[in-house]
Amino acid sequence: MDKFTFLRTTGVPLAVEDIDTDQIIPARFLKATTREGFGDNLFRDWRFNSDNTLKQDFVLNNSKYSGKVLVAGRNFGCGSSREHAAWAIHDYGFKVVISSFFADIFKNNALNNGLLPLIVEEDVLQQILQQIQSQPETELIVDLEKQVLEVPSIGINVSFDINPYKKTCLINGYDDIDYLLSLKEEISQFEIKRATL
Repeated sequence: MDKFTFLRTTGVPLAVEDIDTDQIIPARFLKATTREGFGDNLFRDWRFNSDNTLKQDFVLNNSKYSGKVLVAGRNFGCGSSREHAAWAIHDYGFKVVISSFFADIFKNNALNNGLLPLIVEEDVLQQILQQIQSQPETELIVDLEKQVLEVPSIGINVSFDINPYKKTCLINGYDDIDYLLSLKEEISQFEIKRATL
């Protein structure tokens, strides 16, 4: 996975609550077993008409919005446990999803795949959504090491929680196996000590 420590970017507002994993990546696109290419079908039924033309009123098709942060409504990632939802969001180019609540399985899948699910209070979420909708050039700053989200233009500076293990993995670009391999020397030393007991 890519290392992630600090991000300064604009954001894409998707002010919809209860977005489920089938809306994120419809089941008919789950045939591949590698992570690449899923971004092409992110929010497929919301982004495209039945004739594969773009729906002009959908936010991802609006050229005034861009960036590596998706700002979504409450209860993002509910529904089925498909890991492909996190794959699709990451493959599309997002590094962070901000919401006031994430479904637990989606949250874990995101963290396991280099995507930061960042939880803020509902009032903060609404302020960010309104700001981006009115001023798409608004910058968001995510400092993972300090665990701080900033939106300087409206004076937002809030801390966020993250599992310390998952934080270590994101900062170093580790998956679970990479993390274990990073401890190879410590594990070897432990085994040597244990063998002498």
